[in-house]
Parts: sequence; C-alpha cells; structure tokens
Amino acid sequence: MVDAALERRAIARVRRRLIPFLALMYFVAYLDRVNVGFAALQMNAALGFSGRVYGLGAGIFFLGYFLLEIPSNLILARVGARLWISRIAIVWGLVSISMLLVRGPVSFITLRFLLGAAEAGFFPGIIFYFTSWFPADARARAVAQFSMASMAAGIVGAPLSGALLSLRGVWGLDGWQWLFLVEGVPAVLLGAIALAFLTDAREHARWLPDEERAALVAALDRARGATLVSIPLRAALLNRTVWRLAAVLFLIVTSGYGFSFFLPQIVKGLSQSSDAAVGFWSALPFLCAAMAMRAVASHSDRTGERRRHVAASAWVAAAGLGASALAGAPALAFAALCVAAVGMYSATPPFWPLPTAFLRGTAAAGGIALINAVGNLGGFVGPSLMGWMKDLSGSYAAGILLLATTAVVSGALVVTVRPAFLLIRAASGTPPCRSTPS
Repeated sequence: MVDAALERRAIARVRRRLIPFLALMYFVAYLDRVNVGFAALQMNAALGFSGRVYGLGAGIFFLGYFLLEIPSNLILARVGARLWISRIAIVWGLVSISMLLVRGPVSFITLRFLLGAAEAGFFPGIIFYFTSWFPADARARAVAQFSMASMAAGIVGAPLSGALLSLRGVWGLDGWQWLFLVEGVPAVLLGAIALAFLTDAREHARWLPDEERAALVAALDRARGATLVSIPLRAALLNRTVWRLAAVLFLIVTSGYGFSFFLPQIVKGLSQSSDAAVGFWSALPFLCAAMAMRAVASHSDRTGERRRHVAASAWVAAAGLGASALAGAPALAFAALCVAAVGMYSATPPFWPLPTAFLRGTAAAGGIALINAVGNLGGFVGPSLMGWMKDLSGSYAAGILLLATTAVVSGALVVTVRPAFLLIRAASGTPPCRSTPS
C-alpha cells in the first residue's frame, strides 16, 4: 500500500534540496544570456553598433545553442547531470567574462555564438534531470519554481546591471565591461560547487531517508508504468508531435527574447531615464510575470491540463505586446509590457510537461533537447527581427507587432497537439493503462 504522506515528504525534500541550487544556477545563466540588453545602453554607442548588428549579436547566441543542444543533452544522459552541468556552467562563465574584450562587430558576434555553444544543454538537461526526481503531477510546479529564476534575473539583475553600468571608468573599464565581468564570475563558482552538490541517481541520495527514497522511486516507477512507453531515440527525433511542440516553443521564444533583449532600450525610450533608473523600471515586468507564473503552473498541475494553459498565456502575451505597440501614452505602453511579460513567461511551466508525458530515457534526453534547440532558434529570430525593424522604421512598434503575431500563432498551434494518452497509444499500438490529461 502506497504511503501518500511519505511520498509527499520525499517530493518536498527533493524540492528543497534541488530547486534552490538549480534555480540559482539558472538565475546566473539567464543573467549572462540577457545582460547584453543592458550592456547595449552603453556598448552600442561606444562601439558604433546599429540595431541590426546588435540584434544579430544578441540572437546568434541561439545558433550556437541550437548546434550543440542535442549532443550536449545526450552526453548528460550518459555521464550524468553532476559532471556535465558543472562543465557547462564553468565554460559559459569564462566565455561570459570574455565579453568584456569585445572591440567590434566580429568579436561581439563570435563571443555571443560561443556563449550559446557553451550554455547548450543546461536548460533541457535540467528538465530531463527533473524526470528522475519528480513525478509527472509535480513536474510543472518544479519547472515553474526553477523557471522563476529567469524572472529573478529580471527583478534583481535589471537593477544590478543598471548599477554596474555606473562603474564607467573604474580601473580603466567601461560600465558595460564591468557588467560582463561581475556577472560572469558566479557561473564559474557555481559550476565548481555543482560537482560536489548534485546527485546523479536517487539510489545515491544520502540526503534522502531510506523510506522516503523508496516511496519516491515507487511513485516514479508507478507513473512511468501507467503513462509511458519506450520510444526509440530515432523515432522521438522524427515524431511529428515532437516537431509540433518544437514549433510552438519556437514561436513563444521568438516573442520572449525579442521582448527581453530590447526591453531596456524600449524602457529607455519610454522613460528617458538614466541607465540605473532603466534597470529598476525594467524589473517591474519580470516581477509581474513571477507572480503570475507560479499561479498558472499550480493551476495546471492541479487540473492536469496543459495545452489550454499554454495557449491562454500566449494570447495574453500577444494582447500585451499589441497594446504596447499601439498605446499613445508611455505609461500605458509600459503597463502593457508588464501584461505581455505575464503571458510570455507563464507559458513555459505548463509547456514542458507535454513532451515529458510521452518520452523517457534516451528518447526523452534527445526529444527534449530537440524541442528546446529548435524552439530556442526563436531567440535568434526575435532579436534579429526587432533590430531589423528598428533600423527600417525608426521605432520599436512594428517589431513588437510582429512579436505579438508569433505569440498568437503559438497559442493556436499548441491546442492542436493531441493529448498524451493518444500519443502513447499511437506509439505503442495498444491502449495505455491510464490516460494522463495534457
């Protein structure tokens, strides 16, 4: 007989052990990924970058990310999360610090590409790692708590980045160089700590009492037996639903990174404030998104429904982006940006339980990496579109409307994804024991 209370205690203990540390790593990763948006407030003028050059450099991160995402996640599945996540963090930290050496478009674009290649595999690796520690009905909440680190990177990182820009001239470095130096060092330190802190297998988790470990293993095995079938890696990579989910994520990410990489510059244009003040104002959309994200994720876990939560979030993002582009008053445009952030960032937690509902093992590592890699190409397209439209039209409004369009389409596409139990039946040729809402 299953001891539900023991199972809940085990999951709670795992949550307390893993989520804070992994979220801190993601906080630093996300900060190192998007701090270029704040650096641009000084760097673009200092180095003579146009909107197109900046947009290309900001977005090319995701081409490096795309090329190495699947190999990185497959290596993680083979060597274990402890070693591989540690390696990822140390290398991306070193590359991030090297950004202070940028001298022109070529070095800027090259280092941004290398930063994406270095970080490839981190986020999908954590999603895959969660499948070994959290049952399906607790996974969206775990992903939400982990993903809230990206909100914290905006809430805390935005004012921090604004303050670091004020160090212009100290020790002969410009403010944007101090930003890359100070925000890159923590990744190297956390990578070293991860090597000692993370546990690859539940069986080796000495921090988990024996009875709780047994209850957790039973819960995970029970969930796998009820809802999953083995799908070969090749079949997962060729699965139409995997590619459809990749397209959904691509559209969400196009909107999200087009928004986040240009947010400081948009806020600067709306407020005409100092760089430090822009940092504080830019934190507000992320604060709003953080409060909404957890509520959406909890409701999705509670109801077991995923697709409509993703679609509704995407459409809220589209409404906010569209209103921001069309608003005449700066205050209204900024309020609409906060609404857009709520929608964009609330879509992620209920999205990731969709592929993990029908993929496992090597297929899960490869399938999740494929979805994340293709999806994150939107991180190249979104900023590139924004930079191109800014140079073409002289304002951000046209680019923001394009981002709103991609958000609308992502919501329409995700509702066409079939529920997990149909995917399982199609893959196995037989009805499953129990269906899982999606």
